[in-house]
Amino acid sequence: MNTQVVRNTVITLDYHVTDPDGEVVDEGREPLVYLHGGYDDIFPKIEEALQGKKVGESIQVKLQPDEAFGEYDSEMVQIEPRKDFPKELQVGMQFEGGPEDGGEDDFVIYRVTDIADDKVVLDGNHPLAGMALVFTCTVTAIRPASAEEVEHGHVHHPDDDEETCH
Repeated sequence: MNTQVVRNTVITLDYHVTDPDGEVVDEGREPLVYLHGGYDDIFPKIEEALQGKKVGESIQVKLQPDEAFGEYDSEMVQIEPRKDFPKELQVGMQFEGGPEDGGEDDFVIYRVTDIADDKVVLDGNHPLAGMALVFTCTVTAIRPASAEEVEHGHVHHPDDDEETCH
């Protein structure tokens, strides 16, 4: 059994995320499970800090916006006519959108951030874009990745449906 965080191991973390002032951003109710080794399952700076750690060891990593969810992009905010949306519209609802001639990778999830009279404000930025974050975690389990997990570049969970795995 591999007792260290190394390439091609599946890592389970108890974690929480705060802003630099200590305000909780994500309390980490569910453990985070990812495939270690450059598969983009977790932010690279966190993966780098976890390299070589053992079960029970903890790290704390401060991520600048460009190391986490990116800088806030004001061009990702759009104002659309209210008539183009369902009657039951609330702030926080999400819609998928993209250019008419765009491919699947061009689609963005937009959040409704404001509704005023005949206009709706949509924001395509990640809710944590532009924020520095402090990621604190403890390694709770390490196991070797299966050949299939390594081939696919992500963790397989017992309830995964093969047809949804790409």
